[in-house]
Amino acid sequence: MSGSFERVRVLILEDNVHMSTILRTILQGFGVRTITETRDAADAFEIMRNASPDLALVDYMLGDVDGLEFTRLIRTATDSPNKYLPIIMVSGHTDRTRVMEAINAGVNEYLAKPVRPVDLYNRLVSMIERPRRFVKAPGYFGPDRRRRQDPRYTGPKRRATDAENAEPDQG
Repeated sequence: MSGSFERVRVLILEDNVHMSTILRTILQGFGVRTITETRDAADAFEIMRNASPDLALVDYMLGDVDGLEFTRLIRTATDSPNKYLPIIMVSGHTDRTRVMEAINAGVNEYLAKPVRPVDLYNRLVSMIERPRRFVKAPGYFGPDRRRRQDPRYTGPKRRATDAENAEPDQG
């Protein structure tokens, strides 16, 4: 496990110092060497311009700009440093409504607190080995929210054409 992530650059956007330290320690255990931490969404935007992270761990509940708003800004702002940045939302709120809000904001993965190293590892591997393509639909830009093809669905595609709405892979 260690060493497989040594070239991955991670941004941690977490306003709780203790939680940020836990996430950093887990990532270092996986071999991640470049970790940037910040408590503020505006700072995270600036850090992205300079550090070009490969992925971000973003807390749901932050100060002025919460994790959902930050994710939406990354995905849709004209001055976004990387609208394709893989984002793992980290939250103690695990009710379906919050998870769906995060998915609809454009996160790639959702991780419940308290964070278990095995769960973070599995999310990282999933994002690397099975990246979801990005789609542009009315009111949404982000990773394809469909995790699988439903074999029971026999009607026309839910989107006009998959090729028409797909964004080229950025990775």
